Amino acid sequence: MNKIIIAIDGYSSCGKSTLAKQLAKELHYIYADSGAMYRAITLYFLRNEIQHTNLNKVKEALKNINLEFVFDIDAGQSILFMNDENIELPIRDMIISEKVSEVAAIKEVREFAVAQQQRMGYNKGIVMDGRDIGTTVFPHAELKIFMTADIAVRVERRFKELFAVNPAITIEEVKQNLEMRDYIDSNREISPLRKAEDAVVLDNSELTMAQQLKIALQWAREKLI
Repeated sequence: MNKIIIAIDGYSSCGKSTLAKQLAKELHYIYADSGAMYRAITLYFLRNEIQHTNLNKVKEALKNINLEFVFDIDAGQSILFMNDENIELPIRDMIISEKVSEVAAIKEVREFAVAQQQRMGYNKGIVMDGRDIGTTVFPHAELKIFMTADIAVRVERRFKELFAVNPAITIEEVKQNLEMRDYIDSNREISPLRKAEDAVVLDNSELTMAQQLKIALQWAREKLI
């Protein structure tokens, strides 16, 4: 059976990872969360007190980072390991959310991550989400989806996700964080967030997860014909 690469890009809290996981499960593809990789690098920098502005330290730190996605049968999903440690929980902390866009904007960090991501897609049959997947990582992907949603909807989604682990979080903090990340992601010099010319737009402001999956699956099956 033919296999394709599916690249999903878009703003924070648009449900990119949710859709990517669903598509991978339905198509029996590998799911790779590129955003989690940048979060992992950010976590390593914070733990080891690496200033993202110190380029020499950044380059040295990257040599000590090994990232790998391992499929967890019980959880039914891919789990990200950094240097043999399951880091799925710590990379979701608010402090990581506040710092990740700055780290992801560093040229050397992006080159490090992109090289690993491109190796993952060598045999196709992969769904990857992020901010530059269709433009930089897989510019020749057969299906490129650009996801977006109303800012108020995105803030509410992110707030519910964070409140579950941090009841002290406020909706205003979440809104400011999303706006800051949107600005940094869209204006960074290296691989800014933008829609690829051949990407299809999926605005899920008023769609359920089932509805958006149905639309994306139809697009994928059209490419597989």
